[in-house]
Amino acid sequence: MSSSPLDHPAFTRIPPWVQAKLSPIAISKIKDVYDFVETECIPREPLMKAQIASPESRWTTQPLMHELREKAKKRGLFNLFLPKHFKESPGLTNLEYSCCAEIMGRVYWAQQTMNCHAPETGNIELLAKYCTPEQKQKWLQPLLDGTASSAYSMTEPDVASSDATQIDCRITRSGNHYIINGRKLYGNCMWNSENKFFILMGCSDPTNPNKWNRHSTVIVPTNTAGITQVRNLTIMGYDHAPEGHGEYVYKDVRVPVENIILGEGRAFEIAQGRLGPGRIHHCMRLIGQCERAYELALIRCIDTRKTPRGKSIGSFDSNIERIAQMRLEIDAARLVVLNAADTMDIHGNKAGRYAIAQSKILIPNMATRVIDECMQLYGGQGLTQHTPLPEMWTYARFVRIADGPDSAHRHQVGRDELKTAGVFKERSREYRRRYETLAKEEGVEVETFWGVTPVLDE
Repeated sequence: MSSSPLDHPAFTRIPPWVQAKLSPIAISKIKDVYDFVETECIPREPLMKAQIASPESRWTTQPLMHELREKAKKRGLFNLFLPKHFKESPGLTNLEYSCCAEIMGRVYWAQQTMNCHAPETGNIELLAKYCTPEQKQKWLQPLLDGTASSAYSMTEPDVASSDATQIDCRITRSGNHYIINGRKLYGNCMWNSENKFFILMGCSDPTNPNKWNRHSTVIVPTNTAGITQVRNLTIMGYDHAPEGHGEYVYKDVRVPVENIILGEGRAFEIAQGRLGPGRIHHCMRLIGQCERAYELALIRCIDTRKTPRGKSIGSFDSNIERIAQMRLEIDAARLVVLNAADTMDIHGNKAGRYAIAQSKILIPNMATRVIDECMQLYGGQGLTQHTPLPEMWTYARFVRIADGPDSAHRHQVGRDELKTAGVFKERSREYRRRYETLAKEEGVEVETFWGVTPVLDE
């Protein structure tokens, strides 16, 4: 009997309805990504850590990363995230890429070996979607080739950046240039010389009566005079070298007018186009990260060296239930992410807004819970560098904030759901009217209680 192309460990957790939608090229790429991560990345985790730890080259991309990127590129694994409707795309749908991204998530930096890491994914898609042919040649192509990296500069320390209409960094037109003044947080470190430019969102028309048209997006080369990196921002103690997260001051930074993207006042249109896919890329990878953490927990449960009260850790009823609950939560979360990706493919990013928000809310919260449970099974060791669990938990916690805090997404979902209340109110009235008719026909006294047919104000 001939084996199916899907008889491969890469497809073990992929639901049948997703398997049925995978194209031949997707099946091939998913297998290749799996083999690359399992044989090239995971065994090299300690080697990568050792290179990053070197003080002399901490803010320089590691030789090992360059080596693996070249290998991935030769195997056709670069830029898999770019949806197939872009001419630069390798040909995968969002749904197909989500299967690849989950596998990449098993190692935090595996995504970077395949040029599928944040912020590059969002920036590449932004440039591919909104830039002129000239801008694409100058700024997009080096990112696609992997010869340069970039950063996204939006968050600010002096305003509530979760309400992006408050972004206050000023972009002022002066002849054939824009002059930029303000403070920014979280753009990747300039200390890494491979970071060649920022995609910056700022306020270009502060008096515009339409607050959604006040902001613009410009490309700012990192070597432009007037940009100062104040410090690298640690994330819960981790400096995330060699990319990092910088704090910046822009003082009279001048860029040519041809560096504006799409035109003045178009920043929100651009940001939404960028953030939709990027938001679920994080979630896709978190599923893979949780699977890796879960595997470590299973190993701990059967470790014969760890036998409190003469029993393996996995023999305790509470831990058996803990393992079961983690399995259920990871599998449920995967379905949420795959649904979001499929919705984007079928209906577009804008129509998929709810599914994207659902992923952004549920998956990071699930991941922090699951990884926390895995750390608990490891006891004191689970909090140390003996396992990758603390770094995994930190990344999951970070994603609750990245690309918009989950509370903002909850607000969006709740607000949209409340808009549907009128439909259900009218439906309840119809239930009531039908009930009264039926009661009259049966000669039954009409009740005035609240229940499935509530009495509603007219």
